[in-house]
Amino acid sequence: MSGSYRSINYSLRPAKAIERKMLCEAFWRLYPFGKVEDYRYVGFGSIYFTDFNLFHRTLGISDMLSIERDAYAKECFEFNRPYECVRMDFRNSSDSLPTLDWSKRTIVWLDYDGKLDEEALADVGTVCTLGCSGSLLLVSVNAHVQSEPGEEDKKLYESETGKAFSLDEYRLREIRKLLGDSLPTEVTGSQLRGKGIAQLCRKLVEAKITEVLSVRNRFLPEEEKFTYQQLFNFHYSDGALMLTIGGILCEKRDLDKMARGFFETLAFVKTGAEPYVIQVPCLTLKEMRHLNSQLPRLGVEGLTVPGVPPSQIKSYAEVYRYFPTFTEALL
Repeated sequence: MSGSYRSINYSLRPAKAIERKMLCEAFWRLYPFGKVEDYRYVGFGSIYFTDFNLFHRTLGISDMLSIERDAYAKECFEFNRPYECVRMDFRNSSDSLPTLDWSKRTIVWLDYDGKLDEEALADVGTVCTLGCSGSLLLVSVNAHVQSEPGEEDKKLYESETGKAFSLDEYRLREIRKLLGDSLPTEVTGSQLRGKGIAQLCRKLVEAKITEVLSVRNRFLPEEEKFTYQQLFNFHYSDGALMLTIGGILCEKRDLDKMARGFFETLAFVKTGAEPYVIQVPCLTLKEMRHLNSQLPRLGVEGLTVPGVPPSQIKSYAEVYRYFPTFTEALL
């Protein structure tokens, strides 16, 4: 079966492109821990390697590893590899991550295209068990609410459970298949509506990090105990609702370094349950150029474009520095 990269061009999703540029700006602020270009980047490059391109060109990171489990497409991945410094590992992340040298500060982006499952949580646990102080962990998952199934699946549900079909109970059953014992028993199907899956996934990732760090810290001196500081809680949609959650692993003796990064001055940094929602307005190039000529400014009062609703203008003003521009070109 072909990977999702043959169905979705990951380099052309505008909300995802905005997220990447925001993350890139935040990564610069890791400098109190050491030169950003000396970090290692580990991600899932797909055949587009969009994040690898951006982080190499903008941050100067040249120690890069792309993990690709679709080994049958090895030739395709190797052909599309953009730089010599991008190494490939054709194994599952669960097999690759434990074998890395974690004495080096690393930015890890576990950018899954599917929903959160036990394997993804295990990967989070691996990074938190082995990552050194100053490393940064990101997790992206599909958080779209489960749609109502067709009549055939409804009948199958009823025959397997002996109960009348309930969309809430069906959603709960499906997510339990993914998460197993990691799904708290108190979770109900009604909590999986709307943004409920994104909220649940954030809690589960945070709970996994807390659990693993508690074990890791058990026999460490106080100043060497690890903490996790959330920095990112993105919600965005280029079709399906996606969640990106992440932050810094930091020894207590290095907390001053994290403070010197002044991450909190970035408007998109979120340290709690409230997400930063990336809204992508539908504007023409001329409309964007007109708004750019009036930006930046405090607030959006007075920003006008003929025929464009204020809500679209406000959304653009918040992300204009990170907004992608797609044009047709002859290569």
